[in-house]
Amino acid sequence: METKHFFNERRSVNHFDKNRTINDTLLKDIINLAVLAPSGFNLQPWRIIAVKTYENKQKLYNLANQQEKVTNAPVSLIIVADKQGYDESNPVWAEMLQSVGGKKEIVSGAQKAAAYLYGSTEERKIKFAESNAGLLSMALMISAAEYGVDTHPMSGIDFDGLHREFKLKESESVVMVISMGYFDTSKKLYPRRPRRLFNEIATVI
Repeated sequence: METKHFFNERRSVNHFDKNRTINDTLLKDIINLAVLAPSGFNLQPWRIIAVKTYENKQKLYNLANQQEKVTNAPVSLIIVADKQGYDESNPVWAEMLQSVGGKKEIVSGAQKAAAYLYGSTEERKIKFAESNAGLLSMALMISAAEYGVDTHPMSGIDFDGLHREFKLKESESVVMVISMGYFDTSKKLYPRRPRRLFNEIATVI
C-alpha cells in the first residue's frame, strides 16, 4: 500500500465484524513489521498485550468505557511503555555492544547519555516512554492497513485500572488501546471530518 493511499483511505473503525478473526500468524506479521518504528537509541521501551480471550475482552471492555468495539474486534492491543527502558538492564544494550564490535566505551557513553536524557527527571521518563510507544502505535496502524486490517485507537480508558488489572510493572504505563479487525460492512462510517492544514498548524521561522 502506498503511503499517500494509506493516509487518504485509513479510517478509525467503530464497528468491527465480530465473525471475522485475526489468527496469531497475521497478528505476528503485523507486529513484526510495526517494530521497525524508530525509538531513542533503539531502546524500544514498549511491549504489547494482545487481548483476545472472552474473559480479558470483558475486563478491557469495562475499563474502556464499555465501548463495543473492544468486544466485537477479534483483538485489542494494550500499548505499554516502560519509563525505565533506558536502564542498563535493557537487552538492547547487549545487542548494541555487538553492533559496535564490542567497544564497551561506546555503549557506556550511550548509556550515560540515555540515562540523562530520559531518566534524570520523572517528566523525562514519561516523555521518553510514551513518545516512543506512540511511534509504535502509529506504526501498528500503518502495518495493519498494509495487511488489510482495520484499527481504532483509544485513549478514553481507565489507565490506572488497566495498569492494575493487567498487572503492569511499576515502571510501566498504558499509552493507548488499539482495537484491530475488519470493518462491519453492514454499518456505515461517519464522513471524514476536515483536518486543520499547514496554514493553520504550521509556523515557519
